[in-house]
Amino acid sequence: MGKVTVFGSFVVDLMARSPHLPVPKETVKGSMFRMGPGGKGFNQGVAAHKAGADVTMITKVGKDSFSHVALDTMTELSMPKDQVFISDTDATGIALILVDEKTSQNEIIIVPGACGTINKNETDSIEQAIKESEYVLMQLEVNQDANERVADLAQKYGCKVIVNTAPYSPISDEFLSKVYMVTPNEIEAEELTGVKVADLASASKAAKWFYRKGVKKVIITMGELGAFVSSDGREEIIPSYRVPVADTTGAGDAFNGGLLAALGEGKDIWEAARFASALAALSVQKLGTTPSMPTRSEIETFLKENE
Repeated sequence: MGKVTVFGSFVVDLMARSPHLPVPKETVKGSMFRMGPGGKGFNQGVAAHKAGADVTMITKVGKDSFSHVALDTMTELSMPKDQVFISDTDATGIALILVDEKTSQNEIIIVPGACGTINKNETDSIEQAIKESEYVLMQLEVNQDANERVADLAQKYGCKVIVNTAPYSPISDEFLSKVYMVTPNEIEAEELTGVKVADLASASKAAKWFYRKGVKKVIITMGELGAFVSSDGREEIIPSYRVPVADTTGAGDAFNGGLLAALGEGKDIWEAARFASALAALSVQKLGTTPSMPTRSEIETFLKENE
């Protein structure tokens, strides 16, 4: 099994559920509140770790009480903490998450805090981890100059860069030229390419935009439709599993973490996407993001039952 790295954000999720999502100027009485570990990077790292990957998690937190949410979770899950940077000046990031308890739709505001301040000394210090990794998975929730430095390191050592282009922000052609695989959802794919992704044909058109930028493989997650996979001239939509949904908040992160774990152990992109879809299907059946990530045995049982 190859080593893999997740380079990305940690934030504390502050999640409230209510009968409907508020409109501007409206106050809605909620039914529950939960606080827990989150952030796209951290969610994806935990998903990969619990799925059996040999994963190095690299992120940054503050020196406040919220930082313990990350460190305690990593201790609990036996994840190494030696690549968690600690800021003397910036607070740990937070995410305010509102969930409609009837539809499971959500609205999220991210304040990246410390993980938006990853500096050159910190990225230089992870060179060995990148050198030893077969893949590095990133998102767009940390400061982009840090992502770009890590992509340069990856290129130096032949480590393949996977970018989950979430949350959407513009990225340069130069950065994309160093990326092996992108994994946007259909909204992010449209924001980046200008193509409204709704089916196989439109997803294929969006994939061609990424190929022109130098990306080698494209996966576009399309919610209930499934995941569009494009690799070496073959394109298809791998259908999503039909499961009862409690909370969709961490589904994309579950998919990306599962994908990384499967690729790291040598599965091809098609098998990896099916494994990732199973992980996502299990995650949406529980509340929360990091706490909803399934174990390897749960994923294998689910795959057997749904063959």
